[in-house]
Amino acid sequence: MGRAFEYRRASKEKRWDKMSKLFPKLAKAITLAAKEGGTDPEGNAKLRAAILNAKAQNLPKDNIEAAIKRASGKDTELSEVIYEAKAQFGVMMIIECATDNATRTIANIKSYCNKHNAQVIPNGSLEFMFNRKAIFQINHLGHNLDDIELELIDYGLESLQNQDDGVFLYANYKDFGNLSSALKNLNIEVLHSGLQYIPTSPIDLDENQVAEIEKLLDKIEDDDDVQNVYTNIN
Repeated sequence: MGRAFEYRRASKEKRWDKMSKLFPKLAKAITLAAKEGGTDPEGNAKLRAAILNAKAQNLPKDNIEAAIKRASGKDTELSEVIYEAKAQFGVMMIIECATDNATRTIANIKSYCNKHNAQVIPNGSLEFMFNRKAIFQINHLGHNLDDIELELIDYGLESLQNQDDGVFLYANYKDFGNLSSALKNLNIEVLHSGLQYIPTSPIDLDENQVAEIEKLLDKIEDDDDVQNVYTNIN
């Protein structure tokens, strides 16, 4: 599961090579988290994570503060919406959006899909094909992973994977706050965290198929309202 998380993030960052696209998406994630759980990062694990991830991408402090402030504004209509879609070669997608106009957003998503032999399907259709997980990436250095695993089991930790570029911790998405607080109490620095959809039965595509699917993913992920796209591609 760790590799899927890394590759989706790396692929997305490669496509978002212009800060004019990346920064607004990071700011929207902060605003949504603040609307959902309050504007105090100390008591809102999801907001802490959004701020941490934004800082890792060099989002300026003023932008972060403005995004938090926007959450308490009366004119803020930003909301999270999720769409599901199926494409060629058995590819399934979960598309997370942050939008102030859901009618516009779904019209755009349908347009991209129609042009690339894909279609939006009813929400809930892919429920059995993905597991939603809380994922935390920490540094290898200075930690006894066996001790960490034992400490965090009571806080929802399901598995721990030691990869080349970090240690990845996995839990049910409902335990995101518990695990985040536990890591903070243990003074373990989190490099990146978030909620991810992990495919239960990932599929393999050849190079030509991947290239074709990437055309669709590029269009979807380039949309200002789209925050994340998850697929069942291995």
